[in-house]
Amino acid sequence: MTTPIIAALLVVVALSLSACEKSKTDITDAQPQITAPTRAQPAPEKDLPTEQFPHNPLVTHIYTADPSAHVFNNRLYIYPSHDIDSKSTATGSGARFDMVDYHVLSMAEAGGQVTDHGPALHIGEVPWATKQLWAPDAAEKDGTYYLYFPAKDDKDIFRIGVAKSRKPEGPFVPEQSFIPGTFSIDPAVFKDDDGSHYLYLGGIRGGQLQRWEHGKYTGVDKYPAENQPSLMPYMAKLNDSMVNLAHPLTQISLLDENGNLINQGDLARKFFEAPWVHKFKGTYYLSWSTGDSHTIQYATSDNPYGPFQWRGKLLEPVLGWTNHHSIVEYKGQWHLLYHDSSLSGGVDHLRSVKMTSLTHNADGSIQVIDAWLGD
Repeated sequence: MTTPIIAALLVVVALSLSACEKSKTDITDAQPQITAPTRAQPAPEKDLPTEQFPHNPLVTHIYTADPSAHVFNNRLYIYPSHDIDSKSTATGSGARFDMVDYHVLSMAEAGGQVTDHGPALHIGEVPWATKQLWAPDAAEKDGTYYLYFPAKDDKDIFRIGVAKSRKPEGPFVPEQSFIPGTFSIDPAVFKDDDGSHYLYLGGIRGGQLQRWEHGKYTGVDKYPAENQPSLMPYMAKLNDSMVNLAHPLTQISLLDENGNLINQGDLARKFFEAPWVHKFKGTYYLSWSTGDSHTIQYATSDNPYGPFQWRGKLLEPVLGWTNHHSIVEYKGQWHLLYHDSSLSGGVDHLRSVKMTSLTHNADGSIQVIDAWLGD
């Protein structure tokens, strides 16, 4: 027989369990509270409501950023970083971006239904890594898929790791150690027409590129003078194994319209992070995030090693401090993938991947894209 006290306790327990279950559903399905954002740089004359952004996040159940897009098996796969609400404090080292795993997204049609294939790799599975699974990329060779990713080792130094899978969505099994000779962040792998693969990388400030000199980590932030050439991204050809470099990393020359190296004081154009290479009509395009001006700029070359000469801007600032992208051709149409912070109401470390069409002009230039409406 149930006494009134026991019955009351059972009711309390039932209500508590119901509340917990509802809380779980809310975390998974409910949209974050959105406030009217302001543009990062430069600031607009007026705030714009989030619902007026021209492109929708590809997924809203998790936060995603830094999208790398590729076509495998006639399907578009996107390899983003997975933002979480880290409790780390904001510092110049990027501690707020304390991501621990990757999810792979895919779609059969641009603008169609997006599939989240679930966790593909976790920091706890990587023997050499300690934290911060930042922007990844992927490549395929002979039926094996390779996931390239940055993470910090036990000395708090960013390295580039690689993991393998027989499926483009993973799960991926990591190598025991990082790729020898690699450092910094934002690996991007370009496959050329002859089947060769090239690894591009680099990031300033939190990406530690300013701490490397003559192939050695100094642990000291060192920047050029404003009238000196800026820090440039690095690249190397991958060898046949796809898990090692064919030669040491080499610095890429980014030239201005006069053929001079872009200077440190050129805040509008200098390299900050997110190098990405695509090829259009025999020309190599290297695009990158500027950091200070919050744009994506691009340059062209007739060689994957460069030098690359600046051609212009392709993406205006987005909502949020960071700007990171990829460019892919899918079913005859070129697309730009990028992220912003509209879903989180402007929280810089909680971003969402978006997608829009990209157009090359007849002269090889790229039409500038603005991720805001009304400007």
